[in-house]
Amino acid sequence: MALALSAGEARTAMTLEPGTLTIGVLMGGCSRERQVSLQSGRAVAEALRGLGHAVRPCDVRPGDLGPEFFRGMDVAFLALHGPWGEDGQVQALLDEFGVCYTGSGPEASRLAMDKSAAKRRFSDAGVPTPAFRLAAPGDEAMLADAFGALGPDLVVKPVADGSSIDVAMCDSREALRAAAEVVWGRGEPALLERRVVGRELTVGIVGREALPIIEIRVPRGWYNFHAKYESERTEFVFEHGLAPGAEARVLGVALEAHDALGCRDLSRVDLILPPDGEPQVLEVNTIPGFTSHSLVPKAAARAGISFGRLCERIVALALGRRRTAPKK
Repeated sequence: MALALSAGEARTAMTLEPGTLTIGVLMGGCSRERQVSLQSGRAVAEALRGLGHAVRPCDVRPGDLGPEFFRGMDVAFLALHGPWGEDGQVQALLDEFGVCYTGSGPEASRLAMDKSAAKRRFSDAGVPTPAFRLAAPGDEAMLADAFGALGPDLVVKPVADGSSIDVAMCDSREALRAAAEVVWGRGEPALLERRVVGRELTVGIVGREALPIIEIRVPRGWYNFHAKYESERTEFVFEHGLAPGAEARVLGVALEAHDALGCRDLSRVDLILPPDGEPQVLEVNTIPGFTSHSLVPKAAARAGISFGRLCERIVALALGRRRTAPKK
């Protein structure tokens, strides 16, 4: 198969010769982000087909995958969001089967999905991130400790979920307890994070290149599930007006967070920039969305990379890794 850089495109663009590959697009999964994953996977499959590639769309769930499933497939494009598909389980299976796939490996995927583990890794690496506590189900003492040490404005999150599912902003002990109980009801610990007020920014990373910064502006409230996937009023702004030094710092911190978790190929780093302070990393998404509302495709388009070429570039990164892997 031939990989060729197109001189007319941005540095991250790479084209694959049509007709030489069969690309499987894995989507769906079993998480509460299943519908978003299906949207992402269908968009990727359509874009790759539009560039002349043979594409095999695969709506998969646990138990579906085995070595025979991937027979005749040159590379698997992972468009799975949430637990099982994004937390390292699928990645470990594909490594076991010797399948070439896009995105981060099992350990980086596990770290990024486990928000408390990711934040500890950020702290160890010197990546700025809001202070937090982890409250096991029923741990009222930890709620009190977090409210006293980090409050009164707190964010409560599930440790391992995305799309802002069951995330709550809390400014009282009562609201904190109610939000924690929602997460505890899932049988999971709750991440209790100091709320940092500032500009909400996101940075897509493809290969080793940071894409243009997007500022997210929500008319009312915060960037919740509705604002992400349903609202037409959420604004995604490239003309953010950041001073060159501040812009460089945001991009640098995003790359540091990506590297701290050991990510590869693709990620999206979400940050808050306080009025007078360092950008704070909220989380890293190793399989960010590829829907019409999704941010990495928007940033790539801003950099002159079409949606199809972005998908090709991600596939090419995976294939490049296979070519350079040591022979066993």
